[in-house]
Amino acid sequence: MKQAKLIGSRAFYKKLFRVMTPVLIQNIITNFVSLLDNLMVGQIGTEPMSGVAIVNQLLFVFNLCIFGGLAGAGIFTAQFYGSGDQEGVRHTFRLKLWVGAASVGLFLVIFLGAGDRLISLFLHDGEEGLSLEATLDYGRRYLAVMLFEMLPFALSQVYASTLRECGETVLPMKAGIAAVFINMVFNYILIFGKLGLPALGVSGAAAATVLARVVECAIVIFWAHRHSERCPYAVGLYRSLRVPWPLVKRIAVMGLPLLLNELLWSAGMALLNQCFSLRGLEVVSAVNISSTVSNLFMCGVFAMGSTIAIIVGQLLGAGKLERAVAEDRQLTAFAVAMCVVVGAVMALVAPLIPELYNTTPAVKALAADFLLIMSALLPFISYTNACYFTLRSGGKTIITFIFDSAFVWVINIPAAMFLSRATSMPIVPMYAIVQSLELVKCTIGFFMVRSRKWVNNLTVA
Repeated sequence: MKQAKLIGSRAFYKKLFRVMTPVLIQNIITNFVSLLDNLMVGQIGTEPMSGVAIVNQLLFVFNLCIFGGLAGAGIFTAQFYGSGDQEGVRHTFRLKLWVGAASVGLFLVIFLGAGDRLISLFLHDGEEGLSLEATLDYGRRYLAVMLFEMLPFALSQVYASTLRECGETVLPMKAGIAAVFINMVFNYILIFGKLGLPALGVSGAAAATVLARVVECAIVIFWAHRHSERCPYAVGLYRSLRVPWPLVKRIAVMGLPLLLNELLWSAGMALLNQCFSLRGLEVVSAVNISSTVSNLFMCGVFAMGSTIAIIVGQLLGAGKLERAVAEDRQLTAFAVAMCVVVGAVMALVAPLIPELYNTTPAVKALAADFLLIMSALLPFISYTNACYFTLRSGGKTIITFIFDSAFVWVINIPAAMFLSRATSMPIVPMYAIVQSLELVKCTIGFFMVRSRKWVNNLTVA
């Protein structure tokens, strides 16, 4: 079969940018404000920054559980919308509500019952003489407030994901922009005690995040129900919370691997960082700086993943299978090319950004080294991300599970555990070796996508 070209038509790129741009802008603003938040907390000191970073790593597992739990229903949402089935969209939305509520309940029990023990797993003495007890206290105080953001976060993701899957990408972007600016402003006010308010430190940072989540949630809910002509599935949405059992089983078969994938992948990332933390608390701070900055530069990666899921998913649902294959290849090529450029820019600023933090020279040097490593790997990360969303768009969730989280647990984690516990290898080469295993994943992804087993129309029972 003739291979599709890697460069699309002008109409193709107009569609790409129409879908990607709102998601990209929201991701850039969100991650830029996260960087500013991180810098604000970093001005208090290394221990507060480390405590907040550890808790955010734990909350990251919750966030990814929400994304994974909603993703299975989201595959059907995109394809139901592509086929014009509004009742199908309502059913998938209702199932998302059930999944979100269950996830919030589970993680509240975990964090309330074992929060201190989970934070303590990351606390190890290093060469800088940082206080483990103070770091634990800062983390405990931050987590106590952040528990209140879990429910509005889950509910806003239910609405925002459905809006995006049905082609409404601008409104979630606007809600996200409003939320991040509220977060930024109130972080400044509450962390440092401005406008006559007390300086709350890490608790203020958490309170600002909770407020931002509530505002974001309110915006997407209000808009969806006020614009029924653009969101026809919102009409009668809460007349019942019942979801037809045959559809639940179909989504569960496809969605459970996605949920487990996101849960195990995020838990795997936390375990990798725990392995790195064995080299000292300063490594926790350096990884925190590096990951926060890297996330800003990886906004294009995240946006292209959503773009692939939306465009390819809708084409598959509309029965345009060969066009889905061709456009997927062009989307992947664009994603990689974009990240070659972004990675070069990231390498240029890598030595500069850590200097903005109020931390030790050792932490700054480590963070710069980690950023250089990630900048070199950015195009490869973009490719594996594109492969993941390609496989997922066609419902091959068992394959995505093997490709993503199984790879982390079978390859990355054993390597990190061996190097961190069985050798005295310094942190920088250990970090480089573990992260460079992404090259192996690229090869696996190439053959998985090339097999075309993901080319499926799920709206046909």
